[in-house]
Amino acid sequence: MFRFKVDNAGFQSFIFHGKPAFLYLSYDLEGVVKMDLNYMNVLNSLDSFIWGPPLLVLLVGTGILLTIRLKLLQVFKLPKALKLIFKAQNAGSGDIDSFKALCTALSATVGTGNIVGVATAIAAGGPGAIFWMWLAAFFGMATKYAEGLLAVKYREVDAKGEIAGGPMFYIKNGMGEKYKWLGTLFAIFGVLVAYFGIGTFAQVNSIVDITRMTIGLDPMWTAVILTVLVAAITLGGLQSIAAAASKIVPAMAVIYFISTIGVLIFFADKIPGAVETIISNAFTGSAAAGGFLGSTMIMAMRNGIARGVFSNESGLGSAPIVAAAAKTKWPAEQGLISMTGTFIDTIIICTLTGLTIVVSGEWLNGLNGAALTNAAFKDAFPAFGGYMLMIGLVLFAFTTILGWNYYGERCMIYLAGTKGVLPYRIIFIALVASGAFLKLEAIWVLADIVNGLMAIPNLIALLALSGVVVRETAKYFDHLKTGKDYEEYVDQDPSKEVKAKISANAED
Repeated sequence: MFRFKVDNAGFQSFIFHGKPAFLYLSYDLEGVVKMDLNYMNVLNSLDSFIWGPPLLVLLVGTGILLTIRLKLLQVFKLPKALKLIFKAQNAGSGDIDSFKALCTALSATVGTGNIVGVATAIAAGGPGAIFWMWLAAFFGMATKYAEGLLAVKYREVDAKGEIAGGPMFYIKNGMGEKYKWLGTLFAIFGVLVAYFGIGTFAQVNSIVDITRMTIGLDPMWTAVILTVLVAAITLGGLQSIAAAASKIVPAMAVIYFISTIGVLIFFADKIPGAVETIISNAFTGSAAAGGFLGSTMIMAMRNGIARGVFSNESGLGSAPIVAAAAKTKWPAEQGLISMTGTFIDTIIICTLTGLTIVVSGEWLNGLNGAALTNAAFKDAFPAFGGYMLMIGLVLFAFTTILGWNYYGERCMIYLAGTKGVLPYRIIFIALVASGAFLKLEAIWVLADIVNGLMAIPNLIALLALSGVVVRETAKYFDHLKTGKDYEEYVDQDPSKEVKAKISANAED
């Protein structure tokens, strides 16, 4: 039932079944009634609904199913996948080589989620959230493998002669034309994520926070510099983005790896206790202490999985958009390379961030976001720890903006054709410029919402096409034994016509 509640301060809260609703009325001393929209309540309620048990079960359940059907491929074939990063054949149609495809995917994947997102998960769910990140990433590796495989399997050539692929195409070409609406839904959500989720606001806001906190740079200057750099690179399209990513990503990974290892060496005696805390708190929750308000097992699970997906994007459907452009004739080969993205992002980088925060003990002091990770770095290296983190975070966030510009652009092309590219880029650049002035809490909640919406159509497709994934995997590993060419295997799905179109275009 609905009712109004009037408190001593003169506020009227709109109550629905005992809970404050989204809209409340207030009035001043002169009796003028004002309408105010408590937008954070709206966002938080929507976020809780979308990231409720059904989506978490769908995300992890899809990874579990694929793990079983692929016979723990992410364990037994990981060494092969890591070798392929540098030794892939790069034979076949495509726009960029497999290494650049992985770097572009990592440029979008390895971002503020690895620094700010991990800190946010720990601040809300306690150290146990890291365990659930690990678990989600383990099964997410199988999910990412399937995404990369299907992206190459069902890719097409667009009006400009460029490779186009991703969930919208493996939904249409794999599941059939009658499910094309599901692909359209994914593309719409993809543009929204690029505009309002991972692609702009969360990254820009994090860059603004860390530069202001570390060197006192005015947000206005940060916005100007960032906007100019993003415009200069993204207007050049995939080739420009891939070229930048292939240079920046390896460098930023090495810089951050060395920085976090330095912090962990400083706190080496606390690492065993930190690991024990992470595992035990995953199942028992974390008691309130210091500035930390406490958390339950469900809070740890929800925050760990949600932030893990935000970080590694397994199941989100983003990485296969660029994986489709890789020069390869073997879908499973690109699937293996794509799978390493989740391993590098979460199992390595997020773990380093999480351990750094836990061993420092700063998570007990009520800090959140970049401020929490920054405090952990400064505990180990008071003079320059903040600068180390700033360099890592700025590089991570900047490359994520570049990668998501491309993802959103491909989704826009699917929806509106190539004529939609220029308007999309102009709006994207404008949103990057405005992202410096928005509230952190609202940004992360909004990012969670659009991420969840984007994942749903993709996960449905992965479940429906899991049989194709299994067959393509068997073909590839048989090829490694027998040397048979891809065309020698009998195809049992509609992608033959698609591959013929790609081959014809390549010959022209």
